[in-house]
Amino acid sequence: MVVFKYKQSNFFDRLAGTHIKKIASLVISVALAACSNGEQEALSNHAPKMVMSVSVIEVQPTKVPISAEAVAQTEGAKEVEIRPRVGGILIKLFYEEGTAVTAGQPMFLIDPIPYQNALAQAKAQLAEQKARIEQTRREENRLQDLLVTESISQREYDNAVSDNAVANAALQQAEVRVRDAKLNLSYTTVTAPVNGISGRRLLSEGVLVEANTSLLTTIIQLSPIWVRFSLSDNELAKLGGYLNENNVKNVTLILPDGTEYDQSGELNFAAKRIDPSLGTQELRATFDNSEQRLLPGQFVRVRVTTGEREGVFLVPQIAVLTSNLGRSVYVVNEKSEAVMRPVVTGNWIGKDWVILEGLKAGDKVIIDNLIKLRSGTPVTPHTVGKNHV
Repeated sequence: MVVFKYKQSNFFDRLAGTHIKKIASLVISVALAACSNGEQEALSNHAPKMVMSVSVIEVQPTKVPISAEAVAQTEGAKEVEIRPRVGGILIKLFYEEGTAVTAGQPMFLIDPIPYQNALAQAKAQLAEQKARIEQTRREENRLQDLLVTESISQREYDNAVSDNAVANAALQQAEVRVRDAKLNLSYTTVTAPVNGISGRRLLSEGVLVEANTSLLTTIIQLSPIWVRFSLSDNELAKLGGYLNENNVKNVTLILPDGTEYDQSGELNFAAKRIDPSLGTQELRATFDNSEQRLLPGQFVRVRVTTGEREGVFLVPQIAVLTSNLGRSVYVVNEKSEAVMRPVVTGNWIGKDWVILEGLKAGDKVIIDNLIKLRSGTPVTPHTVGKNHV
């Protein structure tokens, strides 16, 4: 029994010693790791920070036009529907579809034979009436001589005078019928009422057309050409209020390829109310289009200018950052550190943002390496010109 107790006690002693050794080893390891981290942190605090090289532009206040841009669509200054003024069979086409036509140029021919016959009949009736006039005039003169000698009664002479007056009235009616017949005959040749570009024909030869009803084709006048667009309440507020022909200084047309049209436009219509469904003011400008570079129905952009704004800054678009908090730029402070500066932007001018608030004269705005920057990052600024941006 004594031997058994001695062996059991020796076993537990050895087990306790093993655990004590493990715990001591763990404590020493943690201490060494803490010392190592402290040394590394001390080394990192004493290590020099990396300085980033950046390009900057030094901004100065300038003046820019007060303007707004909008999507627009062109339309012909005159869009004329060509309809016949007399009815009949369409027998000939005188123009080529889609080509330019001039005012008075023949375009269609309606069968003229019925109208030629009507004119001949009206002329015959006119000749007949002229002969009757001569007869009544002679009768009136003859009876006048007899009345002097009292060979006839006054009543007979008065009847002769009335017959002559009725014949003169009938003569005037015959002359009007001749003029109408000539006019209707001239209408059988359908001419272009204005200069413009002809459309496709809508009816072919051999079709019976009705006077003032059948649509033959259309003509669109290309010069001048109109450009129709609208501006919202917010855009109008930036321009100084609702627009009219007096407060708009210039209208510039921007073609689909981004180039500016070489002719300036003029506002020729401004709605006197705001469209309640869209909240916009409807506007229209006119442009010279003698070279026919613009076609009706084309989508373009217009820039409306109402004046100039002074004391603003121009910053390249690449320098302006946008987030859910608004727009901002990085500037270099007195410590040569990058600092984020909130700004208020206006419109674009070319490749630049117009900065209305947030900058002052002489600020150095960073234009590259923006993704790598954080507020307080040391930088080495290199000034570049606007032409090198």
